[in-house]
Amino acid sequence: MMKARKNDGNKSSVVNFGLHGWVTIFYCLFMFWLYAGMVNSGSNVTAPAIAEKFGILSGTVLTMNTVAGVVGVIFFIIVGQVNRAIGARITSGVCMILAGIAYWGVGNAVNLAMYTVCMCVVVGGVMSAGYISGGDLVTQWFPKKKGIVMGYTTMGHNLASVAFVPLITYLVGTMGIGNGVLPISACCIVLGVLGLLIVRNTPQERGLNPDNVSDEVYQNEYYHGPQDNTGGWTTKKLLCCKETWLVAITTGMFQICSLGVVSQMVLRNMELGFTREQATFTLSLVACIGRVGSFFVGYMDERLGTKKSMVFFGIWYALSLLANATENTILVYVSIFMIGMSIGGSANFTTSLVTSVYGRQGFSKVNSVIFPIQGAVSALSFVVNGVVSNITGGNLRYTYIIFAGVSIVSSLIVLVIDEHRFNRDWQQGQSSARS
Repeated sequence: MMKARKNDGNKSSVVNFGLHGWVTIFYCLFMFWLYAGMVNSGSNVTAPAIAEKFGILSGTVLTMNTVAGVVGVIFFIIVGQVNRAIGARITSGVCMILAGIAYWGVGNAVNLAMYTVCMCVVVGGVMSAGYISGGDLVTQWFPKKKGIVMGYTTMGHNLASVAFVPLITYLVGTMGIGNGVLPISACCIVLGVLGLLIVRNTPQERGLNPDNVSDEVYQNEYYHGPQDNTGGWTTKKLLCCKETWLVAITTGMFQICSLGVVSQMVLRNMELGFTREQATFTLSLVACIGRVGSFFVGYMDERLGTKKSMVFFGIWYALSLLANATENTILVYVSIFMIGMSIGGSANFTTSLVTSVYGRQGFSKVNSVIFPIQGAVSALSFVVNGVVSNITGGNLRYTYIIFAGVSIVSSLIVLVIDEHRFNRDWQQGQSSARS
């Protein structure tokens, strides 16, 4: 029996998610923190260290990260099916534990092949945990507040640059790459164990309502019709649906931009004349700004809708990258602020847009098809960085121009998406409002 509430339904609150709701939010936040650190931001430190260890170009290591991203697509497909069968709690916990073990292997690899295999498990494990299982948790717990909640959870991306990069820099600098990754591996394993113990797949398992709303609001404004864990979807139906491809491609393209920029921001800043210490500090500064930006993007998503927010984000992000590419001192500093304000946005949209279009009914099925496509598209960020770096001798200016173009194209694609086409909770809410 659902617990009674004495408030107005909590429909407008951006903080009242209840104790168990906040536990879910912080669990997802730390999964994003580890994902962003181990795969993206941390590559600023680990890729050069691995390249030096093996006596190869840093761009070659980044290319292997691309291979890991592509192999991770297969991982996503498998995890998506497993997630539907056993639930997000167990799936995310096991994936985090596997990723933690594999990250130790990354730092202790004896050759490039071993590094690549271990990186495949890291990327596939931690990314699946955050985006597939974490996305499922956010959708089930916060179907109508997913914008603001994703704003909170994706702060993990920004915190990775603030806390992870200085931490891994210190660890690798003092202990070497082999021992330096061990504390991070341990954190990843511990988080997985905690997830298995304290997280629940749905608020109903805790006797709560989605979005922490009152029983009255839940009964009147949320869909209660016949449902199963597929929402009536099959893989064939999803692959034949226009929205599936549009949602996957546009969110994946946004991820290309953010992943590509964050993973090489320290090196880019050094190109612009910053010392390594200044470049690392700037990355941390961007991340601090991004904590505000993640909340702002989430709030904008909540108030304006995901579609309008994505168009604004795409244009803003493109302008920030072009400002950086001018290499004009004033515009570079302007770009640092603009990139910081928008850096968490792409991660917000990977789940928010899927939920807006399809709703929570059968989300795990829908996401198991969409996310591998997203992952395949986003993995191209490492290709762009690696190829351009090798061709230009390490000059990343041209990658910023490419990423700006990708951001604009993605904004145009989102314009043709029917934002709430299959969202039964949204449709029920509209019906209730009219009546």
